[in-house]
Amino acid sequence: MDDFPIDKIQISGACLASLLHRASSAFGDSHGYLFGHAAVSTSNPLSDHPTSTAPTSLLITTIISFLSLPSHLPLPPPPPSSSTCLLGWFSARRKTSLRPSLNDSTASLSLSSSPLLAITPQNSSLSLSPSLFLLFTTPFHDQLIHTHEYKAFQFRGGSFDPKSLSIVNIGPSFRSQYDSFSPNLQLPMMNSDLRGPHAMVEDEIDESLAGKRDQLRNQKQLDLCAEGFEIGRVSKLMSSEAAYTAEMEDLYDKMLAKIDTLSKLVEHSNAKVLDQENRNMRLRSRVAGLE
Repeated sequence: MDDFPIDKIQISGACLASLLHRASSAFGDSHGYLFGHAAVSTSNPLSDHPTSTAPTSLLITTIISFLSLPSHLPLPPPPPSSSTCLLGWFSARRKTSLRPSLNDSTASLSLSSSPLLAITPQNSSLSLSPSLFLLFTTPFHDQLIHTHEYKAFQFRGGSFDPKSLSIVNIGPSFRSQYDSFSPNLQLPMMNSDLRGPHAMVEDEIDESLAGKRDQLRNQKQLDLCAEGFEIGRVSKLMSSEAAYTAEMEDLYDKMLAKIDTLSKLVEHSNAKVLDQENRNMRLRSRVAGLE
């Protein structure tokens, strides 16, 4: 399956943003490996036509992580991983055209021709070589905003085949991408011990009441900050029957309104501070006898 065409290339928005950040923050050109998953999906097209349509099999690859190095350092052998597979590699260059070079072709040929790096996609018994290639470049002319252009390819038959890159975002259509999510960093255990056994009962009652008042006050402040972003409403956005676009636009409008209110408060406070500074300056001038 080395020459089997990839029908769809997916990448999470966070992974693509991290790649762009790494390319823009590096001191020079960089390159690295791409890791993720590959699976064969069978779709049954729905049609009103009386003739039956045969189901189609699609090869879908999903990029979820990467390993980056400066381009003047050669790529080491890819590290083994039990959770992800090597899908290919990427190159980030500055002020170059958005097309693969002869060096890219040589590196892709060396990577895809290694039988030890071949993977077996899910729901399939065939073999797939790490043939993906992502190219990141910057414009030739200097611009005020630092931008990057990117394009995906599959190295097949000694040449690069351009492919579309789908960015996976949060929403009902992409819920399957987050079914197996688990945090990498666990929160520390919180101490839940109450007062010691030798504490006075009156002190315990007073501190309990004070703690409840503080908890209510903190909860009110949190509710004020999270107004319009309650857990119930956010969970509705993840349901398949929710009006996703309308809900997001409503939350976005409320967020803009809060930002506008905060900007006005900052503007008024800055005006008061400037007025107080002018008064202090006049007082100092009067004391110094400059008026």
